Amino acid sequence: MAQRSADPPKRRAAEIIDAAAEVFDRRGYHGATTQDVANVLGIRQASLYYYFPSKEEALAQICERGVEGHLERALAIARGPEPAREKIAALIGSHLAPMRDRAAYVRVFLKERHHLPDATRRRVGRLARRYERIVQEVLEAGVAAGALRKDLDCRMTALAMIGMCNAATAWYGIEPDADHERIVAAFVRLALDGTLAARTRSTRAHR
Repeated sequence: MAQRSADPPKRRAAEIIDAAAEVFDRRGYHGATTQDVANVLGIRQASLYYYFPSKEEALAQICERGVEGHLERALAIARGPEPAREKIAALIGSHLAPMRDRAAYVRVFLKERHHLPDATRRRVGRLARRYERIVQEVLEAGVAAGALRKDLDCRMTALAMIGMCNAATAWYGIEPDADHERIVAAFVRLALDGTLAARTRSTRAHR
């Protein structure tokens, strides 16, 4: 009976990483200790090491979950048949989606990833650069199709879009009445008003 009532290991591991993400988000990586994480869970500090051998490893797991699925979703959007407008909207919505259910993970990734072990930091860096290229390629395809401005600097625009979405982590969930749908809609309008070809903007304005 005792074994049946015990938490499954995977569920317990997820709870512990959740707690570590919340502590690292609130106190910062260097300001947090494994004892802080244990206190949140009401367990002994030594029990944590069954699930991760060090605070550094906990950070690696948090950062990996913070960007989990980003690249795969962006690739699926880029390869889809939709026109540039829909793809840009989908990329922004996808980028912001993790803030709904793992905001602490995303914030820790953005604020603390430079503390990752060298190998993990390099791997994450490669993923980030690949993600940037996917966004840039969507913009370039839109320019080639005539949907976006011919003079658009696709590299700078891709970085600006990603930076805009990342900046929302500072106030997501705090700004009154700024739910996910409202933020995505506002960001899409900001991006498209600056990227759509003049003829397309004119056509929309007269509808």
